[in-house]
Amino acid sequence: MELEPIRNSVPASVSLVVPVYHSETSLRPLVERLTAVLQKRPAEFEIILVNDGSPDRSWSLIECLARGDPRVRGISLMRNFGQHNAVLCGIRAARHDVIVTMDADLQHPPEEITSLLAKLEEGYDVAYGVPAEVKHSLFRRLASQMMRFIFQRTLGIANASQISAFRAFRTQLRNAFAEFQGPFVSVDVLLTWGTMRFTSVLVRHDTRVHGRSSYSLTKLLAYCFDVITGFSTLPLRLASWIGFFFTIFGIGVLVYVVGRYLIHGYSVSGFPFLASIIAIFSGAQLFALGIIGEYISRMHFRLMDRPTYAVRQTTEHGVKEVEKR
Repeated sequence: MELEPIRNSVPASVSLVVPVYHSETSLRPLVERLTAVLQKRPAEFEIILVNDGSPDRSWSLIECLARGDPRVRGISLMRNFGQHNAVLCGIRAARHDVIVTMDADLQHPPEEITSLLAKLEEGYDVAYGVPAEVKHSLFRRLASQMMRFIFQRTLGIANASQISAFRAFRTQLRNAFAEFQGPFVSVDVLLTWGTMRFTSVLVRHDTRVHGRSSYSLTKLLAYCFDVITGFSTLPLRLASWIGFFFTIFGIGVLVYVVGRYLIHGYSVSGFPFLASIIAIFSGAQLFALGIIGEYISRMHFRLMDRPTYAVRQTTEHGVKEVEKR
């Protein structure tokens, strides 16, 4: 369906949200490049740097940058809550019409932000920056592709192949998940709660120069599993289908055993046959119980009312304040 462009004579103001972890070497050049790009637009902007419990000097540098520029704001979390939790914190703190999220390692070029904003002006609510050429290792690329495939199959996100941490969306979308609380967060899933008007644009993806990624293959797979069990009932349905399949299988085995006895006068003999059947059914039961256990654990953590994040300190234009959430 053709979308109508958003008719607005005043360019949208922008809030940049950047989660920060082990990024002290890239923060200053990142802010300089962001400022150079955004100050060319005739609209207000702000840069929100969310320190996700980084053990290096990232917070000290954020304070220094905020003192030197009123458009830079800093939020320091009490501990490391995770990338998506930190991004959600920045989203809720944003003050402008459009929110742009990106990584702090400069692999997302600030110069490509204008391409994302142009897509929003066409009438879309969310625009992803899809790397034209990914500068990641083979295992990281395979894990990302697998994660997107699972998202598409389990969550019904048709554009899952376009998902990336480099995204622009209308700030009003956060109203759809304003009451969301919980330790497991996926910003991309939360955005689907507010709209289905997604698009993407090819962008440059630079080689990482500063530091190295804290996302390992294991962490990506763990995040993927958390999203599937936290925002989808597909694993439960899978357990139900497995139970149904093995029920039919058990009936078939019963028919075979009884039929063999009636026709040949003797039943199936031998311990290996019996042991194999027991092992198959026990495995299916344990698999189903494991899935149910994962959902019960999610309910347990939600009932504990664990916070999505907790803010230790904020800073902007030389003003510090302590906030608790």
